Amino acid sequence: MAKKLNILIVEDEFISRTLLKEILSPFGQCSMAANGEEAVDILQKSYEKPGGRYDLVCLDIMMPGMNGHEVLREIRRLERKNGLEGKNTTKVLMVTGLDDAKNVMEALVVGRCEAYLTKPVSKIRLEEQLRHMYLIEQVP
Repeated sequence: MAKKLNILIVEDEFISRTLLKEILSPFGQCSMAANGEEAVDILQKSYEKPGGRYDLVCLDIMMPGMNGHEVLREIRRLERKNGLEGKNTTKVLMVTGLDDAKNVMEALVVGRCEAYLTKPVSKIRLEEQLRHMYLIEQVP
């Protein structure tokens, strides 16, 4: 049986958070944050407990306060601070309504997210991204 994932969903829209949780919960434990500041707080605390680190962060870009690009930069900063690199880093999947080149490039090149998925999200497309990131082998 595949390892259960520790997943953080960062999304300000309740319906989108709920949909992502419904799709992802068969693959592991889902925590949720409604904004970037809450996400960073949760992520910082995850490094303090053994086994608490997240395998996957699903991250929206357009959120009030701290946006998804800023959260992504903070994730990578926390990883450097904790000596994590390469395969040991958290996989970040940007899940957003923004499909313009500027946002895609900022997320993939500058922020080094592993995948970028535009809304509306479907179960098939999301699971396909998880397989591409080697987080799942097959659909449960």
